[in-house]
Amino acid sequence: MSVKHIIWDWNGTLLDDCWLSVAAMNRLLEKYGLAPLTKERYREIFTFPVIDYYRELGFDFTREPFVITGTEFIDLYSSRAFEPRLHRNVTGILRTFQNLGITQSVLSASKQAYLEEQIKYHDLENFFLRVIGQEDHYAYGKTEAGKAWVKELHCGPHEVLFVGDTVHDFEVAREIGADCALVSNGHTSYRRLAATGAKVFRDVREISDWVVATLRVATD
Repeated sequence: MSVKHIIWDWNGTLLDDCWLSVAAMNRLLEKYGLAPLTKERYREIFTFPVIDYYRELGFDFTREPFVITGTEFIDLYSSRAFEPRLHRNVTGILRTFQNLGITQSVLSASKQAYLEEQIKYHDLENFFLRVIGQEDHYAYGKTEAGKAWVKELHCGPHEVLFVGDTVHDFEVAREIGADCALVSNGHTSYRRLAATGAKVFRDVREISDWVVATLRVATD
């Protein structure tokens, strides 16, 4: 593997916000008289497009359209959006890759304006060539945005490493031709991530150590 560029997912991968997603959803579930969600169940059923995850939770879109419940969730999440912290060591790891000459970007299913605001709040914008979000907040996926971005990069897709925390991140990496590494401390259980066949790490520190060791071997 020869890594020249890293595409990072945001929520769950760099930002430790799984707990907030569960808390906000439980507020919504309570409003609609649905069973509460545990973190363990969340990590077993969360998926893209998120409308399928809502169906799994019991939402009836013949009564309340997804555009309503999806917006209600985002409003609940956004009211506390600056409470989640970065995962441990994130800033130092981004700086390590920057010092190695590896360029970086963010590709997220979050709405563009929200994503930019959060990254600026955590003082990370100078690490990324580009921050790529979506036009709305309904999280249908990010494959097409990923394909377009790889075409703009001045390196081949196999020189790109996509780092995420969901099965969808693995699917996006496969579609754009990038190598993939997944972290199991985000929005998806280790069991589900391992079933993809991708390399799965406990956190971004392990990924950093793996990439640096791989680059060292390649230059020896």
